Amino acid sequence: MAKDNKKLVKDITSMDVDFAQWYTDVVKKADLIDYSGVKGCMIIRPYGYAIWENIQSILDKRFKETGHENIYMPMFIPESLLNKEKEHVAGFAPEVAWVTHGGSEPLAERMCVRPTSETLFCDHYKDIIHSYRDLPKLYNQWCSVVRWEKTTRPFLRSREFLWQEGHTMHATREDAEAETLQMLETYADFYEKDLAIPVVRGRKTDKEKFAGAEATYTVEALMHDGKALQGGTSHYFGDGFAKAFDIKFTDKDNKIQYCHQTSWGVSTRMIGAIIMTHGDDNGLVLPPAVAPIQVVVIPVQQHKEGVIEAAEDVYNKLREFVRAKIDVTDNSPGWKFSEYEMKGVPLRLELGPRDIQNGTCVLVRRDTREKIFAKLDELETVIPQILADISRSLYESALENKKARTFTAETMEELIEVANTKSGYVKAMWCGDLECELAIKEKADLSSRCMPFGEEPIGDKCVCCGKPATKLVYWGKAY
Repeated sequence: MAKDNKKLVKDITSMDVDFAQWYTDVVKKADLIDYSGVKGCMIIRPYGYAIWENIQSILDKRFKETGHENIYMPMFIPESLLNKEKEHVAGFAPEVAWVTHGGSEPLAERMCVRPTSETLFCDHYKDIIHSYRDLPKLYNQWCSVVRWEKTTRPFLRSREFLWQEGHTMHATREDAEAETLQMLETYADFYEKDLAIPVVRGRKTDKEKFAGAEATYTVEALMHDGKALQGGTSHYFGDGFAKAFDIKFTDKDNKIQYCHQTSWGVSTRMIGAIIMTHGDDNGLVLPPAVAPIQVVVIPVQQHKEGVIEAAEDVYNKLREFVRAKIDVTDNSPGWKFSEYEMKGVPLRLELGPRDIQNGTCVLVRRDTREKIFAKLDELETVIPQILADISRSLYESALENKKARTFTAETMEELIEVANTKSGYVKAMWCGDLECELAIKEKADLSSRCMPFGEEPIGDKCVCCGKPATKLVYWGKAY
């Protein structure tokens, strides 16, 4: 978060006044999205899409380094195919969009527009997996999906959104479970190192797990306002889909076995997480790893002889090692400063006649607005160091927010008190009974976010019923 609270962009509502309106103002003013004529669907504008492209590029490389291949499946799923796994289809039924006509003719069988692609992958796997030598199958798909949401918000929840969905098949339960946790850690590492967002890793309760899964794992992020955001999920399906779709293979002992399956995914809601974790009252604050523009060059007194030419020389050198832009429009420097602050550009380079004469420039950080005076012939060393420090600083600031907004409760009274007076995570023990989970939702308006990995219990009794409990749960209000 920027340390200087001076408000430069008057059209953005202060986040302390109305966080929801602040968010809407930012995504519009920073040219990330526009509303479309299709209700519940958004137009991702070039600047917003460029952020997604950078996310996609980094993750795609990580996936391929772990042996995954990209594939593409049809966007339509016949109803009979979707119905093969009853628990799965029941979980998605309220959100499915159906196609009933092709041109003017009714279809013999209606088809849904994919809400997710487990059934399509399984229908394919049954035809290509026959022997243990065919395993594992490590596939990933970049695509859009459709879920007919009743309430939508840009990036966080829309009827069509972009995502990646990994789908893998394995010979054993152990291999599949290892894949599930490996991809969860891939997401967590990406969030923390590239997006500068700390996350809680853990397992979802049975109530919150993915339809048809045996176990769902999640990375949960905490936004600036204290609400949680499910950042990404990874699912272990066991052999349930394999049995429904008859996906068998002959093992090394010449015995017929069913495959074990996983899926995992993240979506454009990560852009929403970036906005709500790092943004301030002047707009976006983008982590350098995914910022479309990492450094913007602003000529000062550009009407003077040689200023634009010198700025263009600097810009061309920057392009060799960072994503850079130069603005030589006739807008005032002050207007440009505000514009690129609003767009969250991590670093601004100011260059005027005196700087050119001295062989120096002024670098201004977006996160702290600190001014750094640098020599032009040292930028190739200085700028990467500053960008790395910006990323570290953003992470540390978000971590401080997470720590400050993480509370504990040992009784229902304490839980309700925290829920009514604070915003953030509440750590409390749970007996594992659905009735208690539902009661906490009803009385405290908190949902279970996850059962975290590697954290010590904070007691031995359920916060709701007082019975013996071994499960620590992060509870919270969520987007």
